[in-house]
Amino acid sequence: MIELGKKQTLKVIRKASVGLFLNSANDPDMEDILLPNNQVEGLKLDDDVEVFVYKDSEDRMIATRKVPKITLGQISSLMVKEVTRIGAFLDWGLDKDLLLPFKEQIGKVKSEHFYLVCLYIDKTDRLCATMKISKYLQSHSPYKMNDIVKGTIYSINRDIGAFVAVENKYHGLIPNSELTGRLFEYGDKVEARIKRVKSDGKLELSLRKEVFMQMDDDAEKIYARLAAKKGFLKLNDNSPPSAIKAEFNMSKSAFKRAIGRLLREQKINITDKGIELRR
Repeated sequence: MIELGKKQTLKVIRKASVGLFLNSANDPDMEDILLPNNQVEGLKLDDDVEVFVYKDSEDRMIATRKVPKITLGQISSLMVKEVTRIGAFLDWGLDKDLLLPFKEQIGKVKSEHFYLVCLYIDKTDRLCATMKISKYLQSHSPYKMNDIVKGTIYSINRDIGAFVAVENKYHGLIPNSELTGRLFEYGDKVEARIKRVKSDGKLELSLRKEVFMQMDDDAEKIYARLAAKKGFLKLNDNSPPSAIKAEFNMSKSAFKRAIGRLLREQKINITDKGIELRR
């Protein structure tokens, strides 16, 4: 069976002036499809050849030996080559550009910008791209708590958080509590720690490291700020969370852990007025 939008191995069935015609060796239930002359070098009758199947400008199934940047159901970041009255056209590595219809776009799409899209077959049996990728992401990943992953933000809900395509394949969410003081936009790349694997398999992400590692970073940040402020800050473990957040963009509990470490290391003193470097 010949499958639209997928890489597959087909057999050379016959020759023609325009190229070679291919079909499935095991299940030839469709018309033969053309592999154009500019891609037939080294092939002969009955050879097997790996190709990608898409549709040409006349809406006919056609094969290519070129490797596309995206295949059916896959999510990838592609560049917009042109924005027209029917939608945007993306560079996916083939002679015919890939259409991103207006109804499948999120926000204003611009030429020469990259967007995260999924390849799907529309109601007219054509390959198209969509930026609405949530339903194409998988819920069950191979990751576990505290694994470090990379991903791309594909949607932001101010009441919930930032939705992330983890490794361009799995559902991820950075909750609002993790976004305080951080401004993200669609398409931003992030590196995050898996804070929790939910019962449905989706991933809750944190931009902070594990507590013991984050404590090291926080302590270094506080120590550096003290040095820059001539050795004194009007903050201590009784300061309001808002004041700590404004100064360090960290929670009060993280602040207390960090200054506790600095105190144990005899690098600071904690007084009623604030914290100071030890001389």
